[in-house]
Formats: sequence, structure tokens, C-alpha cells
Amino acid sequence: QLQASGGGLVQPGKSLILSCVVSGTGFSLESLAWYRQAPGQQRDLVAWITHQGWTGYPDSVNGRFFISRDNANEMVNLQMNNLKPEDTAVYYCAVVNTSQTGEVRGVRSWGKGTLVTVSS
Repeated sequence: QLQASGGGLVQPGKSLILSCVVSGTGFSLESLAWYRQAPGQQRDLVAWITHQGWTGYPDSVNGRFFISRDNANEMVNLQMNNLKPEDTAVYYCAVVNTSQTGEVRGVRSWGKGTLVTVSS
């Protein structure tokens, strides 16, 4: 099971941290990711981290969003900086499959989302 938290209303330019507790898996061996879905849009990948600690981001958030994992507490976090109105979306954490080069190849399980609203 995956349980995300930390969403809310935040002003543009501010920061927010999302957290996701992952239970029922061999956490330290899993690759994890954050996705987001804006109203009327498809669900998009925004950050991922492999079990080796490799990370990846799309251009839209690169340099602003940072994913990290806490194997001891079985959590994956998403630090979001310099938030923009276009970052408004429901954010989902997921257990994913990755290739040997660290690219995401598919989602194995989803958590419930947490809403992030960026507005003044």
C-alpha cells in the first residue's frame, strides 16, 4: 500500500514537501516515482528514484523538484521548490519498474493522490 500526504494550497514561488509511506513490499529493492494529474489532463511522471538511488526528472520540473527515499522508514519524498500555478495537480506516488539504465518502464501499484494547488 502507498499513502501520500503533504498536499495543500501554496503560493507561487513557495515550496512544499510531499511524502509517501510504502508498505507491504521489499521497499529497499523497489524503484519509486511521483506522478501528477491536472484536471482534464493525462497522468504524467514528475520524478523517479531507483533502488540504487538514481533519480530522473522531466524538463518541466528539473531543477525545482527533488525526489528522495528513506529506506529505514519506507518513505519516498518529493521536495517541490519555486512552485508555479501549472504545478497544480493531484500528485500520486507509485512503485515502478525501471530498466537497467534507470528509466521507468511501467507502474506496478498506485497510491491515492494528494492535491497540490498553487495559487495566490
